[in-house]
Amino acid sequence: MMERRKYQLTMKELNRYRILKDVLKHNIPLTQGARLIGISYRQALRLKKRVMLEDIEGIISRHRTPHNRVPNALREKIVALYINEYGSRFNILHFKEKLEEKHCINLSYETVRQILIKAKCHKVKQHRHKHRSKRKRMPYKGMLLQMDSSQHKWIEGIKEKWWLISVVDDATSEIIYAQFYPSDTMFSNMEVIKEVIKKKGVFLALYVDNASHFKTTRYSGLWYDNKREQKDTNIQNALDDLGITLITANSPQAKGRVERHFRTMQDRLINEMWLAKIDNYNDANKFLKQKFFKYYNDKFAKNMETTESRYRMLTEGEDLEMIFTIRKLRRVKKDNTIKFYKEIIQLPEVPKLYLLKSQVEVRLSSKNKIWILYKNKVIHETYLSRNNEELKYQKKANEIMSMKEYAYDTRKCDTSLSKKV
Repeated sequence: MMERRKYQLTMKELNRYRILKDVLKHNIPLTQGARLIGISYRQALRLKKRVMLEDIEGIISRHRTPHNRVPNALREKIVALYINEYGSRFNILHFKEKLEEKHCINLSYETVRQILIKAKCHKVKQHRHKHRSKRKRMPYKGMLLQMDSSQHKWIEGIKEKWWLISVVDDATSEIIYAQFYPSDTMFSNMEVIKEVIKKKGVFLALYVDNASHFKTTRYSGLWYDNKREQKDTNIQNALDDLGITLITANSPQAKGRVERHFRTMQDRLINEMWLAKIDNYNDANKFLKQKFFKYYNDKFAKNMETTESRYRMLTEGEDLEMIFTIRKLRRVKKDNTIKFYKEIIQLPEVPKLYLLKSQVEVRLSSKNKIWILYKNKVIHETYLSRNNEELKYQKKANEIMSMKEYAYDTRKCDTSLSKKV
């Protein structure tokens, strides 16, 4: 009998394997597979060839074991050589060859490239993706979800414009979840994603716009922050923990299905709520969940029963409340405390763990619960004060920023579709 091998895959590797198997079965083209995985076409082509030759072994990371990592001292030496000896002017391939010839440092091109990128010595060129007017639906449910928000006067008699945040499945145009909010904030978008996962399971990819709570935009100007604590947004970090690929659209037209969905919602939903005599947003949210989802999906969703699913259930260690949080790094002080949102938090004494001057991760949920993690393990749980002034200030600032107005370009689109300025 042949010995059965066991493999320990990360969720991201398992998702890659499933997508590439769909590519090999000709269910989706390789270009779409690369976008779902979040890698370039050439890298996807290399992975496809490895899966063809080695099956699941071809998807396992070659650099998982710690001994393959480049030591920090060598990284610092490479960066110093690049800046001081080579004047930061050599291209990466040329610099790699000089490392081999003159300094006996033999590393791959990609390793050298990543070292220079992390040291901010090399800028990654952004390649613009041309918009294609027609794109086929994804073949399976849960493979790609489209998420967007629309500010509108949804209820007659209420002057304030509220936000409807909605998620539709690209394969079927089914509304997975939607909810009204007074402002389009990070936590409101997090709540919608959590409800989708609770209802259907974890999906493969999320297609969104370039809003600041999804993607960090680094432009100089009034709102530019030189002291950012993290590279990715909190939503990006949460999705990455679940193995979900975040795809950002370069234009409203790219998110065609969810944009057309909002056009329908601004017509039918408003009229349906008027017929039901909805006069407040609490009742409007109940109406969405209890009646309108089924009404809309029965009428507009495609191939609901025949399309296979790529949703997966949550694993035992995936806690949505702790995953979808604000994440900050803090340094432990001499008195075993940290400062977070202008509050002093006393850390407990942990046996055989010396935290002085160590860096810990602090996570804050929408319900003010705090988790403190050291090396990805929770060492303390507590709550932020309800009357925290810093938190109130940030929430107020987010509400003000979400009250941006919309302009319409009648030359390019129907005026029923709003475009962000």
